[in-house]
Amino acid sequence: MSKTLALTEQLIALSSVTPEDNGCQKRLIALLEPLGFQCESIQSGNVTNLWARRGVAQPLLVFAGHTDVVPTGPLDQWQSDPFIPTHRDGKLYGRGAADMKTSIAAMVVAVEEFVTAHPQHAGSIGFLITSDEEGPATDGTIVVCNLLMERGEQLDYCIVGEPTAAVILGDTIKNGRRGSMSGKLVVKGIQGHIAYPQLARNPIHVAAPALAELVAEKWDDANEYYLPTSWQISNIHAGAGVSNVIPGELVIDFNFRFSTASTVEDLQQRVVAILAKHELEYSLKWTVSGLPFLTPRGELSAAICAAIKSETGLDTELSTTGGTSDGRFIAQICPQVIEVGPPNGSIHKIDEHIEVRYIDPLKNIYRRTLENLLT
Repeated sequence: MSKTLALTEQLIALSSVTPEDNGCQKRLIALLEPLGFQCESIQSGNVTNLWARRGVAQPLLVFAGHTDVVPTGPLDQWQSDPFIPTHRDGKLYGRGAADMKTSIAAMVVAVEEFVTAHPQHAGSIGFLITSDEEGPATDGTIVVCNLLMERGEQLDYCIVGEPTAAVILGDTIKNGRRGSMSGKLVVKGIQGHIAYPQLARNPIHVAAPALAELVAEKWDDANEYYLPTSWQISNIHAGAGVSNVIPGELVIDFNFRFSTASTVEDLQQRVVAILAKHELEYSLKWTVSGLPFLTPRGELSAAICAAIKSETGLDTELSTTGGTSDGRFIAQICPQVIEVGPPNGSIHKIDEHIEVRYIDPLKNIYRRTLENLLT
């Protein structure tokens, strides 16, 4: 059994549902310290974070990831225990197999091989690992990033081990992610008997033209890296549950997934302008869960793409699709952040898995990237 597969299985066997780490990071520290890493465990609330660094010189290349996993869902729907790594038909099954304990194992073994072969390598290598990526993400990577910024530690490159491949290993990497901003809009009306509409004001009716305009609005244009910004209603509710009462208010939850072509302030102002145009009486609460980030083509993407080409023969695609990741925090202190990991088809699902044939090649991609940047 390869070292990477063995470590992956060890990590899967440690049940670490957010915000629990359950010893995963201690296992990583036990492997990193003999390689010359200075390891620091940073506790914040119920969250365990690890900052490890080897070397003091620039450039600093950081591997980032998370040891926490999402809940299993109904255990009786799994073909095998989600925390007992199990092999079937060339696949390794277990919660975290794809998201993202394989990536963490591959990163650690890649660094071990690289440091053994190049003990006097250029620059420095770091690890930023959290147990709070799948949860609120308030005590995890952002805490470590703030600490590093206070210390003046400069990150030059960061590889995040999120599962990015669409079909086969290496076909897609993420050089950015869209931002996410939600709004809770409460449109006020006047409740009344449905037979006497002149004595009431239906908030659904008065809001409908404004909603139609918001749906039709072109927020920005697509570009080489991003789809156009999207505004979507996720929940809508009004009424008392009976057919003879005009509701007194309409509650709408909506979300922007936005690119670097738009700003939080601009999007908020444009929404408010449309609501004002339609003379709605309303309240609106905003929540920004992540800002967009983008790493244009450069040294890091070139090094990763070359590593993927050498290992798999594929010309990888740079993409910014998908949900948010901790890359949004790291990008605030690091100019080049790219996510690269295994196929994402089974993440967060019952019977999460990874094809075993991808495990060592992923490790080799990380090692080749180190060779491309630090030798």
